[in-house]
Amino acid sequence: MINSSPANPPTTETTSPAGLKYLALGDSYTIGQSVQESERFPAQTVRLLASNNISVETPQYIATTGWTTANLINAINAQNPPKNFDIVTLLIGVNDQYQHMDTSSYRIRFTTLLNMAIAFAANRPSRVFVLSIPDYSATPYVSPSDKGRVSFEIDQFNEINKQITLANNVAYVDITPASREATTDPALVANDGLHPSGKQYARWSELLAPMIKNALK
Repeated sequence: MINSSPANPPTTETTSPAGLKYLALGDSYTIGQSVQESERFPAQTVRLLASNNISVETPQYIATTGWTTANLINAINAQNPPKNFDIVTLLIGVNDQYQHMDTSSYRIRFTTLLNMAIAFAANRPSRVFVLSIPDYSATPYVSPSDKGRVSFEIDQFNEINKQITLANNVAYVDITPASREATTDPALVANDGLHPSGKQYARWSELLAPMIKNALK
């Protein structure tokens, strides 16, 4: 969310060089603010796929804590990644909500990002996976008096990204219910009191990996 600390450094994990290419697009939830590189949901997803004999290279990330949809579009345009990825994930929007950006503009920018993601997957919508925005009102960061508003607004943004995703025949991974379990399970929140822990990212990976496996058949 708010960029209270530097973004994690580029990953240094190594996997088989012959594996599938994976591009992870997003913000703090993709780069794994406040957790180890190995605990990020893309990294955990790669390991789950490996356990099913699906080799995936170390994910390439275009993601930084605090990014809105506009920031991500600008970063993608600046980096201009190739359009030859086998797997692309997209999780973006929490900072649009946090910065009180309007939903109409979010709809436009999310559509742009989804089209970019499809292009990076060599124009294969079946190789793109959108994750819903987690509900950070379940964390200690949000005051009790504000939790209802935040949760309601997260639902509004998720209604938009889900509608656009499904209309483009792209898989939608609803991780929001798992994020709300942090209300009763503090272990799902990182030490910063705001971002997900490795345990929560594992829940997301357990939802995402089977969908990727099925798409690769």
